[in-house]
Amino acid sequence: MDCNNFYVSCERVFRPDLRNVPVVVLSNNDGCAVSRSNEAKELGIRMGQPWFQCKELAEEHGILALSSNYALYADMSNRVMSILASYAPRQEVYSIDEAFGLLSRPAGDPDLSDWGRKLRHSVRTRLGLPVAVGIAASKVRAKLANRIAKLDWQIVVYFEHADLDEMGPFLKSLPTTLVPSPSANRPNPTCGATNGTAGSIVTPAPCSRFLPAIKASS
Repeated sequence: MDCNNFYVSCERVFRPDLRNVPVVVLSNNDGCAVSRSNEAKELGIRMGQPWFQCKELAEEHGILALSSNYALYADMSNRVMSILASYAPRQEVYSIDEAFGLLSRPAGDPDLSDWGRKLRHSVRTRLGLPVAVGIAASKVRAKLANRIAKLDWQIVVYFEHADLDEMGPFLKSLPTTLVPSPSANRPNPTCGATNGTAGSIVTPAPCSRFLPAIKASS
């Protein structure tokens, strides 16, 4: 589970006037953009971009910049993780707005998508935050599923079989630089590749040392 545009989404909970408005949240001392609304992303604001480089664009398109409020974000994060814990007691917090939950498939229930929809709905209705949910047999695959879900937060992506036939079409279009790490303390598992797609790094090749983390568990 990953909250969408987390800092901006937190601000919008308490300021409905910010909805549908291009908004960025800035880092300490208002230096760089550390969270962007979808509207700001579409206008070309990059993650980590120094704000002084954006001022002309902001004036032209009415982009609103907010100073960061980390006390608010930490409190909202704790609330999100508490909701996740009620759905998946075993969890691993990956970052302030993202966590893994270990699921057991209910007897007679072949599809976990409904679980994901209930989780997403619960966070949305109780906290007002949009979240993306991706479900798969491993952390890397779950994060890949989550990346697809973030393109449309109204869906839950569930890789039921977690095989390359199921994931292949997406992997072929995902740049290697966007392949997620299974741990916040571990690097992107692409063997330093900066070109090509994820589809190329999960085939038997020089990067065999990380294949077990990407292939589904049997």
